[in-house]
Amino acid sequence: MFEIIHKWALDSASTPYGLWVGAGLMALESMIAPVPSEFVMPPIGSALANGSAHFTIAQAVLATSAGSLVGSLISYYLGYFGGKPLVMQVGRFLLVNEHHLDLTSAWFKRWGSLTVFVCRFIPVVRHFISIPAGIARMNLLKFCLYTLIGATLWNSFLLWLGWKLQANITEILKYRTPIDITAAALLLLAIVLWYWLHWRKPQGE
Repeated sequence: MFEIIHKWALDSASTPYGLWVGAGLMALESMIAPVPSEFVMPPIGSALANGSAHFTIAQAVLATSAGSLVGSLISYYLGYFGGKPLVMQVGRFLLVNEHHLDLTSAWFKRWGSLTVFVCRFIPVVRHFISIPAGIARMNLLKFCLYTLIGATLWNSFLLWLGWKLQANITEILKYRTPIDITAAALLLLAIVLWYWLHWRKPQGE
């Protein structure tokens, strides 16, 4: 599924409606939908670098940051009006992990509203952080400010990363084989670790 998201972002970036697609995907990324920003922003940066994009860097940053804010506000109000029960009811169609939601809520309770900014840079929890902020009735202006600053910094970094990768694509392709082997090894390691953490039995059973 992530490859589909990546290809869609890359293909649409070269069309007149690419800016809207990028903003929409980043809105979903800021909600509880499983849309990783790492598969959305770099392709947009690549399109900007090779000149195929129908928009400027500033427009890309503005649109995707606005999308992140809209998605975060939707999650905020899900938490504000319905709390965890409503989030889980809606999230069951999006494969929401209750453990991740509880983990994010614990982070918010421990570190406070600044977590909204910090978690924009942390995988998994950034999809959920707006929900405990809504449940806690965090000040809306502060929530929007932290979200917008964090999202803009993160989106801009990924945009720059995609730009640099495209600019150096010839050199990168020289090392494609070792890169592919490394990526496969890391993926296998991630699967093994996930299995060990989620399925291992306590000693003595």
